[in-house]
Amino acid sequence: MDKKKRVFRDYLFIVIGSFLISVASLSIYDRAELVIGGVTGVSIIVRHLFNIPLWLSYSMINVPLFIWGFFAKGGKFLFRTVISTLLCSFFLYILPAWEILPKDDFFLASVVGGVFMGVGCGMVFISNCTTGGTDLLAAILQTKFKHISMAKLVQFVDSLVILWGLQIFGVTKALYALVSIYVFTKVCEAIMEGMHFAKSVTIISHKGEEIAQYVISKMSRGVTGIEAKGMYTKNGITMLYCVLSNREVSVLKDEVYNIDDKAFFIISDVREVHGEGFIRRDEMI
Repeated sequence: MDKKKRVFRDYLFIVIGSFLISVASLSIYDRAELVIGGVTGVSIIVRHLFNIPLWLSYSMINVPLFIWGFFAKGGKFLFRTVISTLLCSFFLYILPAWEILPKDDFFLASVVGGVFMGVGCGMVFISNCTTGGTDLLAAILQTKFKHISMAKLVQFVDSLVILWGLQIFGVTKALYALVSIYVFTKVCEAIMEGMHFAKSVTIISHKGEEIAQYVISKMSRGVTGIEAKGMYTKNGITMLYCVLSNREVSVLKDEVYNIDDKAFFIISDVREVHGEGFIRRDEMI
């Protein structure tokens, strides 16, 4: 994918992701009074305590974070995050609170809300952006506490928000919020990994040269040959290693078995691949 197409895709994902986050916040979490952490959780608490509209409290909390983040991290870091946050505030302002689910079905709200929020945040995150809030706060704090990972800082801040919500909405809703956080995390990770997902393939065959030529000429993929030795037979052999998409793996397996039905295969999941044919450095903005 060339740079212009990737930029267009990123901003499209930011718009769609921000919309889904807003729907989850307004039509699911706010109606069920589930606090899942982050600025969304704080906004729900503020709305409950002071009757301030969700879009307004969301914006008010993020503005000082942006100012702090500008001085701590620089303007380039904040650009897409500001866009995502403004979009979320805009959607929270114009969208009605749809009755997607029964108000008192907390389990369904925790699961469906987690799916909506997970897909939305996943789309925003893979666009080299954050949703502001605790993600931004964690990034700022990490400039001071470099020995603590960003994930742990996010977890710490979100835990404080959930504890605050527990005091206001009770233990039951706090437990359902934990269910939603679990669903959100799994869905968000699946979205992020799915976009950059690949398979690493290791092939051990006495017809390695023929297989390598097929991968290079027919599949237009690179392949690395590693000289190895079977410890049982003591014979030398070339072990092939390559990284392919999920669809390409099934094609390669069929062809390899046509060439050598005794070939030995190892197929492993790869979370993310950078380089020619996958994600290039100049495509990461």
